[in-house]
Amino acid sequence: MASVLDALWEDRDVRFDITPQQMKTRPGEALIDCLDSIEDTKGNNGQLKSNKVHPSIIKSLTQTIRNIKACKILDTIGYIKIVTKLIICVSFRAYETSKMYWDLKLRGALIQNKQLRRLPQEQVYDKINGVWNLSSDQGNLGTFFITNVRIVWHANMNESFNVSIPYLQICSIRIRDSKFGLALVIESSQQTGGYVLGFKIDPMDKLQDAVKEINSLHKVYSANPIFGVEYEMEEKPQPLEELTVEQPPDDVEIEPDEHTDAFTVSFTSYQHDREPVFSEQLVMG
Repeated sequence: MASVLDALWEDRDVRFDITPQQMKTRPGEALIDCLDSIEDTKGNNGQLKSNKVHPSIIKSLTQTIRNIKACKILDTIGYIKIVTKLIICVSFRAYETSKMYWDLKLRGALIQNKQLRRLPQEQVYDKINGVWNLSSDQGNLGTFFITNVRIVWHANMNESFNVSIPYLQICSIRIRDSKFGLALVIESSQQTGGYVLGFKIDPMDKLQDAVKEINSLHKVYSANPIFGVEYEMEEKPQPLEELTVEQPPDDVEIEPDEHTDAFTVSFTSYQHDREPVFSEQLVMG
């Protein structure tokens, strides 16, 4: 069984010149907005393109310190994109707060009053009591929660001793032999450290039912992952064509400003040279 995360690259890679197939939204991904007339100023000045905003792939964004509502897309090689659009920053913050959907968590605030603190869009399908965590030599007795997003186990004596395993991080779910007998073994992806977690469930038919249910939910999740980002467009902006108002023609006639030039008048009336005239005012005393 391959982890859903193995095929997921959009949230951690910056790729250039990708194919049209790679530009398509993946299962669980939704298109929030499309920004037109985006100029690439990093070596392609004057080339206008479009940027698509997806809630599940904004992990590479960081908000600028100034209140200019701008964002930078950074990667390890220093590639920078600046997009003056608030919706990208909002999507980035929403994605950053959804880590519980795609990050393996140890000793988190998962349990309250013996009940699982559910995430938005999360549904609990089964709760199994008397499940032993085989991470120590003696084992720890606890409770298992199976949901549509993850698997959660916590110790009965200490609720803070727990683990949350999202389906996004699971590579394999199977029954294997251990020193405690047959046990449920869950292996996480290499990106989370490649954890191998063992759980003892008695009797055997109960263990088999749990493995079957987890595999079924993992398969459903893989077909349509839940990344934990919800959005609602309050008002869809009108396109520029609808906002453009045609300017009515002016009904005022502007007459040209005509001024008389004495030199021009005298030049147009010129016919022939005249005899010089003596002026006494010009005589020097």
